[in-house]
Amino acid sequence: MECPKCRHHNTAVIDSRDVEHNSVRRRRECETCRYRFTTYEKAEPVKFMVAKKDGKVEPYQRQKMIRGMRIAIEKRGIGDEILEEVADRIEQKIISQNQDSVPTTKIGDLVVKELRQLDEIAYLRFTSVYKEFKTRRSFEKELAKLNDG
Repeated sequence: MECPKCRHHNTAVIDSRDVEHNSVRRRRECETCRYRFTTYEKAEPVKFMVAKKDGKVEPYQRQKMIRGMRIAIEKRGIGDEILEEVADRIEQKIISQNQDSVPTTKIGDLVVKELRQLDEIAYLRFTSVYKEFKTRRSFEKELAKLNDG
């Protein structure tokens, strides 16, 4: 880390604290001029491409996935921090597969699995849109899957 005062690269961390989700505040001291300063470190967003149903490929956007889940959990008493944890788990599964491009269907399937464990109503809401239910029978089939375990 470069000292903002004298531009030397020898600095020591004197204090380190978690401040937010995936963020760390560090107090540093330059070993040359003894100037003290603060830095913030945040994990770099996950980078991979998403292959859409229409054939387009675009960069992954975490907020799109969270927005879909947020709609499904509306008025279900599930907080945003839970959604962030779910998104983290899904991203870790995708990253572990070492693919440059992931189909939206794969992401959707992972969301469905997570929501099924989290909340049955949110699961049904999300699944009905994701699988494009057209009839009451579609809901009944999905409900039967829930009842079967």
